[in-house]
Amino acid sequence: MVLLGDGSEGYEAEAPYDKIIVTCGAPDIPDSLVKQLKDGGRLVIPVGGTFFQELYVVEKEEEKIKKRVWGDVAFVPMIGKHGHRWA
Repeated sequence: MVLLGDGSEGYEAEAPYDKIIVTCGAPDIPDSLVKQLKDGGRLVIPVGGTFFQELYVVEKEEEKIKKRVWGDVAFVPMIGKHGHRWA
């Protein structure tokens, strides 16, 4: 299946997910992705600027969110509704 759309919003039609892996650097952790996680689910996402970010592992437990930073990374910037704003 091929989907065309704004990946920064996830894909709610098939949610909830056990795991979500984001392969571009986001300015923040999108709430839309966290909401699409199952209880006990994990989200791996680079968060930061357009050149360098920190890799976050977000775990959802009973509607509570736990965030851990796994180190510095460099990914292409996220675009879309929850992506970086361009001048």
